[in-house]
Amino acid sequence: MHVVIIGFDRREHARGEKRLFSYDTVKGEPEETTHKVLSPYLFDASLLGDPHTVVARISASLNTLPDLRFGTQPIDGGNLIVDADEYHYLCEKYAQFVNFAHPFVGSREYLQGGERYILSIQDANPSILRSMPEVLKKIQQVKDFRLESKRKVTRDLADFPTSFAFTTIPESDFLVIPEVSSERRDYVPIGWLAPPTIPSNLVRVALDVTRPDFALLTSSMHMAWLRNIGGRLKSDYRYSIGLVYNTFPLPVGKDLSKLEKFGQAILDARANHPDATLADLYDPDVMPADLRRAHMANDAAVDALYKRGGFKSERERVEHLFMLYEQQTAGMLAKPKKRRR
Repeated sequence: MHVVIIGFDRREHARGEKRLFSYDTVKGEPEETTHKVLSPYLFDASLLGDPHTVVARISASLNTLPDLRFGTQPIDGGNLIVDADEYHYLCEKYAQFVNFAHPFVGSREYLQGGERYILSIQDANPSILRSMPEVLKKIQQVKDFRLESKRKVTRDLADFPTSFAFTTIPESDFLVIPEVSSERRDYVPIGWLAPPTIPSNLVRVALDVTRPDFALLTSSMHMAWLRNIGGRLKSDYRYSIGLVYNTFPLPVGKDLSKLEKFGQAILDARANHPDATLADLYDPDVMPADLRRAHMANDAAVDALYKRGGFKSERERVEHLFMLYEQQTAGMLAKPKKRRR
């Protein structure tokens, strides 16, 4: 159970000094600090022009990171998705089947492993589809499922049973951010996948992402923004494009290329443990020492881009990011141009 206690008072009765109790863990001892003004997110707001600043969900990015989008959403009643056993059975039965079944990866498969496939048949030759009766049956089941929907937009899709409702099929390597990640993790496991894998709508996808972009997104600065701004599923982190990614303030006037080697070091450390899933690698109790050190070095490098000397705590990071956010949204500044790649 999660409980939020909100207290209201008249402005003229507001105390000149606010007491704030912070906990590293739910079972830990509180650390008391005092502040002249607190933000709605319960951190010091003395750096803000408006202490009541609240981050708003936006459709257009404030930063120069590559666009982030949803993965493929089939809305098929599960009829276009096959598990490993059915995949191998159909591959043996129909020679052409292997050309249309692609690995399908959502948050669970990305983090914990597992094998499942999705039929990508929107451009398939009808004569080939007709040669595979069991695939034709799946197509009919998709149509029936959509026709039974209460949503008109889904019923309209019934006329296109071989197509997905929302399609993201990358043609080159792509960055993946799981929509939901355990609150126990210090870092959301972010990384790359490659075709012919198709990402599901339970992950977020970006193309043309550089190693410096990756280093920034996997840093404690970005994780602090996610933890304090993003939503939750139960208590797990829920990654939002409009609320977290598009609003994340980048360091002003800094050369992100300096982060190249730090991002690569994280990937190299992961590669040292080929038999471990990302869920294994990012379990804080068993996280490999080389991976932990690579992240710590990356955190220090990213922190230094935002503030000389870095930060002593997550709260300091968030306070600094909010100051940048307020500056970047003052008067709703025009969207900066994308970097050339």
